[in-house]
Amino acid sequence: MTPPARRTRIRLGVLGWPIAHSRSPAIQNAALAAAGLDGWRYQLLPAPPELLAEIVRALPAAGFAGANVTIPHKRAALALAGAPTARARAIGAANTLTFGPGGEIGADNTDAPALVGVLPFSPAGRSALVLGAGGSARAAVWALIDAGASRVAIWNRTPERARRLAAALGAEAVSRAEPADVLVNCTAAGLDGGDPFADLPLGPADLVRYGCVADLVYTPAGTVLVERARELGVPTVDGLELLVGQGALAFERFTGVPAPVAAMRVAVGLSCSAR
Repeated sequence: MTPPARRTRIRLGVLGWPIAHSRSPAIQNAALAAAGLDGWRYQLLPAPPELLAEIVRALPAAGFAGANVTIPHKRAALALAGAPTARARAIGAANTLTFGPGGEIGADNTDAPALVGVLPFSPAGRSALVLGAGGSARAAVWALIDAGASRVAIWNRTPERARRLAAALGAEAVSRAEPADVLVNCTAAGLDGGDPFADLPLGPADLVRYGCVADLVYTPAGTVLVERARELGVPTVDGLELLVGQGALAFERFTGVPAPVAAMRVAVGLSCSAR
């Protein structure tokens, strides 16, 4: 992909509902500045579910080159795209939309490769438990299976949703939190800074049954789930690590230039080590 002109005024954003908590603007604007893309800017795009399609279709004419997508729009965003990647189609959800010069909508899912990239070990030949059955969970399940996990189990508060997702992607629905090498929380539990265990099928002491705990939720002070796992000596992946990982891949799709990962990490208070 040929990089766009560096002085062109181009807009990017993140679609979600709610969206005020998102750290994506801080990450992406830091990346745009570090890459010298002075005419670009990245913003919040509040999008109620009933207005998502209308908003997305209006973005190209408003000068947008692309948009990230977060809860609860990832499956709906894929349905709006005329040119999804094979990965996004296989997952059934998209978190990255790109807009062509004629308004055509492309879609990709960068959550999946980002998750595999930040785990402390390869999931190949290992077991995993995914909590949740929404768009992020679809990406996590697909990514773990694609990376060679020996078994991927799915738990959801609504068992039928877990069964549907498991059937769609070749995983296994479970009714309780079983031990596994990898635990991935794809629910919103803990997003408000409260106790996530009130909404999850496990307690803090159960975290020792997992070789790694990855939490897609992120909060300014870090999530309770990650904090409790670290107290028990369990390796963890913070939601901000995942946010930066998927954001770097999305940045490259938006701009056609390498993502300045160190600047993105610093923008959210992580160490500046590049991926």
